[in-house]
Amino acid sequence: MKLSVTVLELSGILDGLRGNELRREVSNIMANGANVLLLDLKEVKFIDSSGLGALVSAMQIVRNANGKLFVCSISDQVRMLFELTKMDRIFKTFADQDEFKRQIWTTQ
Repeated sequence: MKLSVTVLELSGILDGLRGNELRREVSNIMANGANVLLLDLKEVKFIDSSGLGALVSAMQIVRNANGKLFVCSISDQVRMLFELTKMDRIFKTFADQDEFKRQIWTTQ
């Protein structure tokens, strides 16, 4: 199967409002035939509970489309949040886009 990878770079604060945008964007990306989605959180400074919910929704949207979702470039604050909420067990996280490319694109 050919990989169709889309990278979505998020920034600022991932809250309820931005979370709704994220869900719409992810739905559109998957509807357009992507089967791998990488969320780059390098510019995300903070994620609140509704933002976390949006990430879980995004994961469900991708899974329902038989795709895979990955996350990269998370800050220490976001990493701590992922660990506290056990999200680090749900999301496969990479240090950055380069590590993702080395591990995912080259194995296909």
